[in-house]
Amino acid sequence: MRSPDGAKRNPGLPSPHSASLHAGYPSKPQMPTIDYYVWLLSDWAYLGGVRFVQLAARHGLKINHIPMPMQDVYAGSGGILLANRSWQRQAYRITELKRWRTRLGIQVNIEPKFFPCDVDLASCVVIAGQRRGLPIADFVNAVMRAIWAEDQNVADPGVLIAIADRCGLEGRELLDAADTEAVRGEYRGNTGRALAAGVFGSPFYVFAGELFWGQDRLDMLEEAIVRLATGNLGRSLE
Repeated sequence: MRSPDGAKRNPGLPSPHSASLHAGYPSKPQMPTIDYYVWLLSDWAYLGGVRFVQLAARHGLKINHIPMPMQDVYAGSGGILLANRSWQRQAYRITELKRWRTRLGIQVNIEPKFFPCDVDLASCVVIAGQRRGLPIADFVNAVMRAIWAEDQNVADPGVLIAIADRCGLEGRELLDAADTEAVRGEYRGNTGRALAAGVFGSPFYVFAGELFWGQDRLDMLEEAIVRLATGNLGRSLE
């Protein structure tokens, strides 16, 4: 590669001209990111949603929301939808939900009125908002709260518009943006993206190449964040 004066230069280095343009303006470091693979119908994602957002804020991390159609991820990873699981597994899930509801002090309707429901449109709204650079985390948690605590039907466009408006977003505008092939294509593509990353459930958090499955792994996720920043957690085995 040659500079304008014909001299060869290292393609990995900025040209003198570009450097002069940015003189005195230090580049802003890119904010570290956590990839958040989430099914908006997930009870466990709901239970961890607010704590996860708080964790990311504590450490100055950006959340990359990747909503996915769980039935398709299950199909590619050997998972079983709730209705098809054995009665033993279904019963134990309810036991665990009650335990975590008590431990966290979070309202959870064990058998919500609108469950299961179609969350494809809500997922596309998340993608549309994120593509526009909007703060979408509160909307994600509000959608899950609407399902698991407020008995609302988030498959209803009017419900989604109202939720988005309450979160300070332009609900009608976002809904229109969600109804585009670009957004729908990204949503479909998130299945392959999840499977390629090693994801098989919700919620899944991916940080610095490490995978963490479930809201009960948020403390381990935070330890990984601290370890990356400081080198260790001050433990004798490290």
